[in-house]
Amino acid sequence: MKAIDNIAARVLVFLLAALALHQMSVLVAQAGEPALPKLKTETQEAFERYVKLAEARNEGELKRGTGLLWVDGLPGEQRAEAYAALKRGEVKMQKLEILDSDKPIACPGGMIHHWTGVVFLPAAKLEDVLGVLEDYDRHSVYYAPDVERSTIETREGDHFRVFLRFRRHRVITVVLDTEHEVHYFHDAPGKAHSRSSAVRIAEVENAGKSDEREKTPGDDDGFMWRMETWWRMEERDGGVYLQSEVASLTRDIPTGLGWMVRPFVTGIPKESLTFTLEATRKAVEAHHQGH
Repeated sequence: MKAIDNIAARVLVFLLAALALHQMSVLVAQAGEPALPKLKTETQEAFERYVKLAEARNEGELKRGTGLLWVDGLPGEQRAEAYAALKRGEVKMQKLEILDSDKPIACPGGMIHHWTGVVFLPAAKLEDVLGVLEDYDRHSVYYAPDVERSTIETREGDHFRVFLRFRRHRVITVVLDTEHEVHYFHDAPGKAHSRSSAVRIAEVENAGKSDEREKTPGDDDGFMWRMETWWRMEERDGGVYLQSEVASLTRDIPTGLGWMVRPFVTGIPKESLTFTLEATRKAVEAHHQGH
């Protein structure tokens, strides 16, 4: 059995943040402030440190082999309520923050968004899930209109390299060309996980027009600079539990605008991840019914 990886669902978590960031750019310009900073070395290093610690925590939990869902860490009564909610079709979410020696990790010039969510797919089998999620060439169908193009560039066993173009329109249109390295791991019967890194994210200017061009990664509007993802899959209780954990890096909010923009920017990942998990469940249900 292979683990799952849903690049299309993951990226949607942060595409909506582009809307708030665009409005932030407008506000900065109207206020006569200096141009927003591009991706700096210290920003990248802070995110890499954050991801390293998150990776260590994930590896430890996977080696433990039990209690792999975040809801398993809840006190008894709350855990029972969470599982009952999952069986009713709800998505359970949790905001995460990795600490370094019990202290928050400062990220100068950037914002780290870190959420995890879990959903239950009743009557689904691992094969049903993989039938949808590994069919990257059709993600532009499963996740339209957000995924405009999707292609498997290479595949060697459980290692994929995938290209996806994402388009999001609400007031403005944001287009991102992205490439992802995805690795799948088989842990035990009914249990698996995947690890994915966005190795290239480029904002596309004038997408679809004759003068279309990619902006230099990191020298752009900062809608999404980095993204790392951990997925877990567990088949039990007559279905499949899916958990996605995503850490992403966007540019920071200029001083003076935080009170206006920060609640919107930081709230979008939760809303979007809820949507993408639900969309994944629908796609898998449709796939299961078709077989």
